[in-house]
Amino acid sequence: MKGSRIGAWIAVIVGASYFIIPLLGTLEFSLRMRRGVYSIDAYASVFTDPQFRATFGYSMLMALLTIVFGMLLVVPTAYWVRLRVPRMRPIVEFITLLPLVIPAIVIVFGYLRMYNSSSVLPLTGNAMGTNILLVFSYITLSLPYVYRAVDTAMRAIDVRVLTEAAESLGASWTTIMFKCIFPNVMSGVLSGAFITLAIVMGEFTMAALLNRPAFGPYLQLVGANKAYEPSALAVIAFTITWLSMGLLNLISGARRGAPAR
Repeated sequence: MKGSRIGAWIAVIVGASYFIIPLLGTLEFSLRMRRGVYSIDAYASVFTDPQFRATFGYSMLMALLTIVFGMLLVVPTAYWVRLRVPRMRPIVEFITLLPLVIPAIVIVFGYLRMYNSSSVLPLTGNAMGTNILLVFSYITLSLPYVYRAVDTAMRAIDVRVLTEAAESLGASWTTIMFKCIFPNVMSGVLSGAFITLAIVMGEFTMAALLNRPAFGPYLQLVGANKAYEPSALAVIAFTITWLSMGLLNLISGARRGAPAR
């Protein structure tokens, strides 16, 4: 028993060291911009860069739009499949897994061929259309994670009983969806939302090929031209990701600890 416990602690320490030591090295390097002393000059340089604010704000907006439209697509789909066509679940799950096996560069080139200026729906002909196409691309990338998070949350509730009870009270489809289903799968919605935020903030391929001023291409541009600022940006991006996961755990824990009504 003691040997297995020691082995478990060794595995935890080795695994934590694998992630923590490089992060500490990156943090230490980002503080050495001023020769001979530690300083936050690299972070000050990043935060005062207008391009940083513009790209960060743009990616946050794209993340918000991706989360909203992605949930409006995934939650009704998962609900309808579970309620009406359960035999289609394996097919839907297979379709949602495709973005994991198809490279992002292949997906975005397919979008460019399908929605270029000479096509029936020329989304790449203007900035608004390209932004819409980028949101569609982000929804596609986040689909495997969002669908599974929502589907897992939906397994914890009896969708059929909720639907029949709401219909017996005269509720419409939109009332059932937004007042019965969404509140009961909020843990899955939040999980998918934070995962989507992390994906959008770090995604490079689609934003770069669509020539959009996103945070991912900005990270690559700074990394290719500066020395200390890329380390500061890496720490900032890592902090955003971990804050998202921390908020997810906090909200999920608060929901689990809330008294039943």
